[in-house]
Amino acid sequence: MKKLDLWRDPWPLDEAQCPCDVHFTGWLREQGLTGQRIFHFGTGDHHHVGLQAPAGGHSVLGITATEAEYSSYIRLVVENPDLGRHYKVLFSDIYQTNLALLPEFDIVTLFHLGEFWSANNAPFATLDDRGLLEGMAGKVAPSGYIAFFTGSFAYDVADRLIPEVLPRMGFTELPRYRSLRLFRR
Repeated sequence: MKKLDLWRDPWPLDEAQCPCDVHFTGWLREQGLTGQRIFHFGTGDHHHVGLQAPAGGHSVLGITATEAEYSSYIRLVVENPDLGRHYKVLFSDIYQTNLALLPEFDIVTLFHLGEFWSANNAPFATLDDRGLLEGMAGKVAPSGYIAFFTGSFAYDVADRLIPEVLPRMGFTELPRYRSLRLFRR
């Protein structure tokens, strides 16, 4: 039986290579946003967005397909139980997301759209990149936001899909914030 082909190495916080999580939490602070319900694609082993959640009163649901990152999340919550009230992490291939199980969010981050598609995982997928974008955009509350990382090595996927999907779903582009491309419903 085939197994899922998942990313094996944990992703440390490296602002020089991947500043999107730090830029995102900076944007939240600068906008004065508090108490947001956030879906965050790609927790990283650093769990930066989730660790910032309590300070802003945010509720963050992250997703990772890396066993080491999921294990580090478990250790974080065991050592700091209060964090678990604000930050939850799903372990799954993003393309196996069951949209029926997800609630509405104030903010959805799709920083890594297109980065993890695997031909080996395709037989197990319920979504492709377009389906993921459409589905997660559909989970954004009225007046909510969706954010993309322009520095992703697969940003061309998001850049191609955004004009085909977001305008017809009622999203308007906002001014960019550092490496982030932002839209509001």
